[in-house]
Amino acid sequence: MSTILLIVFLPLVASIIAGFGNRSIGNVPAKIITTGALFISCGLSWPIFLSYLAGTAEPGVVPVLQWVHSGAFSFDWALRVDTLTAIMLVVITSVSALVHLYSWGYMDEDPDQPRFFAYLCLFTFAMLMLVTADNLVQMFFGWEGVGLASYLLIGFWFKKPSANAAAIKAFVVNRVGDLGFMLGIFGTFLVFGTVSIPEILAAAPGMAGAKLNFLGMQFDTMTILCLLLFIGAMGKSAQLGLHTWLPDAMEGPTPVSALIHAATMVTAGVFMVCRLSPMFQAAPDAMTFVTFIGGVTCLFAATIGTTQWDIKRVIAYSTCSQLGYMFFAAGVGAYGVAMFHLFTHAFFKALLFLGAGSVIHSMHHEQDMRYYGGLRKKIPVTFWAMMAGTLAITGVGIYWLHAGFAGYHSKDAILEAAFASGTDMGRSAFWLGAFAALLTSFYSWRLMFLTFWGKPRWAQSEHIQHAVHHGHHDSDHANPAAQEDAGHDVHHHAPSPHEDDGTAGYHPHESGLVMLIPLILLSMGAIFSGYVFSPFFVESESFWKGSIAFNEHLIHEMHGVPFWVKISASIAMLAGLAVAWLAYIKDTSIPGKFVAQFSQVHAFLYNKWYFDELYNFLFVRPAFWLGNVFWKRGDVGLIDRFGPNGAAWIVERGAVVAKKIQSGYLYSYALVMLLGLIAAISWVMVR
Repeated sequence: MSTILLIVFLPLVASIIAGFGNRSIGNVPAKIITTGALFISCGLSWPIFLSYLAGTAEPGVVPVLQWVHSGAFSFDWALRVDTLTAIMLVVITSVSALVHLYSWGYMDEDPDQPRFFAYLCLFTFAMLMLVTADNLVQMFFGWEGVGLASYLLIGFWFKKPSANAAAIKAFVVNRVGDLGFMLGIFGTFLVFGTVSIPEILAAAPGMAGAKLNFLGMQFDTMTILCLLLFIGAMGKSAQLGLHTWLPDAMEGPTPVSALIHAATMVTAGVFMVCRLSPMFQAAPDAMTFVTFIGGVTCLFAATIGTTQWDIKRVIAYSTCSQLGYMFFAAGVGAYGVAMFHLFTHAFFKALLFLGAGSVIHSMHHEQDMRYYGGLRKKIPVTFWAMMAGTLAITGVGIYWLHAGFAGYHSKDAILEAAFASGTDMGRSAFWLGAFAALLTSFYSWRLMFLTFWGKPRWAQSEHIQHAVHHGHHDSDHANPAAQEDAGHDVHHHAPSPHEDDGTAGYHPHESGLVMLIPLILLSMGAIFSGYVFSPFFVESESFWKGSIAFNEHLIHEMHGVPFWVKISASIAMLAGLAVAWLAYIKDTSIPGKFVAQFSQVHAFLYNKWYFDELYNFLFVRPAFWLGNVFWKRGDVGLIDRFGPNGAAWIVERGAVVAKKIQSGYLYSYALVMLLGLIAAISWVMVR
């Protein structure tokens, strides 16, 4: 069991060495230490996971140290290892190790590499602490740790105002969700008298139907607790209402996007719901709410993804949508299926983000897909890697062979579980998920067609024109703020003689081997992870060994769903592919005609349903107004006026009066002393 200690604490040690050593130890040593620590953790995690697949491992707890003992409130710091933990260990360490390796190439010219790699390691440690938690307080420690590390990573390029704003937005929005999570932990301790996860889960079934008296009203205890806990999950996993931070997180370096959106922060909410699944099983109304939020989120985010032009934002909204699938799978009781999609999603989403980073790297850090085109033959390895990721996320497979890419197995299982649940909300989630699958296919193939097919449109890009005219290199991403400033005058230069071929004289090149190796390895996961692991995650109760609530009846019902349900995701995938091909390959005038015809619908979706504008009106502007009132009228007008400023005014006026008395003549001072003596004697006599 000492293995788990190395897996968890090696990233922390590496983060401390790289962070405090910083430039004094140099870029290469910092990268070697941090990347080496992650590959060691990854190498130690896989045998644990495989032992659970083989059925030879048993759950256990590794004590670390005594933590809090205060009356009835008592818990230790311990690392819990079971099937659920083993899955998360593999996901986190594998993706994080490959992101570290990829960052060797992507961040090669950045002057602050030790700091960047230290943040990555800190992020990984916090997530490992979260998934190995044996009590809710320890889970909250990891929960807040990934929030802190995400703030540091999103705002890594702190000289960019947009990066700072995005980091603050992520931090603040997650604090809203974390308030619900904290209240859920407080309520759970109040009801169960402990924060120990095993003790809580053992007692949870017996609390079904229990009532809680609050303000003279009766509430279902488990429903209230689960809803509060789920609010935390909504913030961390960017569900509808608390999702606004996720797209803006793209302001961080691309490896950060892959790490946050694939394996770590955004999956924390799904993991928490699955870890506490016996609690949710005892709260049917809470599960209905989880199903509703998941179903609506998967469709909502997919609609926005169809209109975005920034390649990273398309994939970011895809993440939000896929998380919705995971939640409504958990909401109908298919926790194993939810974790299966989390597992496969980690591979193909990390692949898509890192592939997008390779595209951006080759295009002088241009992120607008309108300025791509014709890259299929220029960066072939990146193309085939992103093709594998696209085939995985859209769920390409052959039903009769029961074979397909990763998403085919996990996403189809989610839709089957939702339909098989038999509940009205489950059936609604099925239809929402099926339509979202069509939109997913559309925006995924739209991304591929705009990026890799068609004629080059590079000449229209300011970034690329600036690179041609000024001879800049790809290392310019080391200072993105300077790059943005430098791009303002590009239109003042003479056009390139090569602009007529759409290339602006620019020649994209394939990324280096250190960036391509992670793409190749993740491609293997996107291709094979669904086929290989489906029997264990979806159907094997013995594989889970009690780490989640396993609904055997639901799994049985999934086998009996109608044939059209089983192929619905494939039909949706083909429909989305057909529409994307028609609009972006066959007749490229169709998108423009659609926008002209349905301009208001397009504006609504392109502006992300106006959630940011709504929150700005409801919360941001009133908060600034209230802050200004307290500042100008309260602080300056009242406290300062009658406090320090008022005291200073009195002293100043008193000094003016005293100055007039100070004549410098001895007889004046003698007169004052005499008057003072007379006054003192008079006061004594009166007394």
